[in-house]
Parts: sequence; structure tokens; C-alpha cells
Amino acid sequence: RNLAVEPGPRPESPRVPVRDRDRKYTDSFDAEDMDVLLSAPQAPRMNAPCERVIGTIRHEDLDHILIVHEAHAPQVLAEYQEHYTTHRPHRSRGQRPPEAREQPAVLHDHVPRRLLRTRVLGEVIDEYRYTA
Repeated sequence: RNLAVEPGPRPESPRVPVRDRDRKYTDSFDAEDMDVLLSAPQAPRMNAPCERVIGTIRHEDLDHILIVHEAHAPQVLAEYQEHYTTHRPHRSRGQRPPEAREQPAVLHDHVPRRLLRTRVLGEVIDEYRYTA
């Protein structure tokens, strides 16, 4: 994935592709000078974490944005990565983003606070924060 979206020089072509054991991949599919690494047999959940992240990126980001040219894709993905790691709550982390060290303090003073909305990714995603 990184090779496809990051600009700059590319390393030589991959020599060890990883793929599943689907019958659609015949012997003619694999190049002669490559060693093919196959996923474990009867392990449908082997790629589950990767598939989960890809699905999240598609559903929350790419399904709502029209990528207009090759240089636009890395910009969109970088902006989504910033949102994903610094603001978006994650269930496995107790509703904290990955870069949050601790839970935000719970305010019990009942003082009305102003809510600030920030629009991300061309107004596809809204982020909310309280102002001081």
C-alpha cells in the first residue's frame, strides 16, 4: 500500500508477493523468478486486522471523496491518517485515539462551554472539541 501512494523512487519490483490460496491464482499467475508466500490454509481471519483498517478507510473516507488525480490520493489519505490517529475514538482503546496517552478529564463544574466544530476532508468528517 505504501508503495502505491507515496511519491518518490520505487525499489525494484517485489520478489516475494503474499497471497491467499484461492484457486483463481494458477501456476501461470506467479512469475518464474518470484518466491510466492502463501497465507496459512483454512485461516480466513489471517488478514482480518488489515481488512478491518482498509474497510474503515473506504467507508469513512474514500467512499465520500472523488480522487481527482494521482497527487490527490496521498493528500486525502494523509489528512485521514491525521484524523484517525489524533481525534477518532477507538473502541479497543476505551474511546481514545491512538495518540492519546490518557482519558480526557471529566468536567463536573457544569459550566457551559462552547463547542467548536472542525470540518475535515472537505467537510466529509466533523471533529468536535470544547473551547476553553
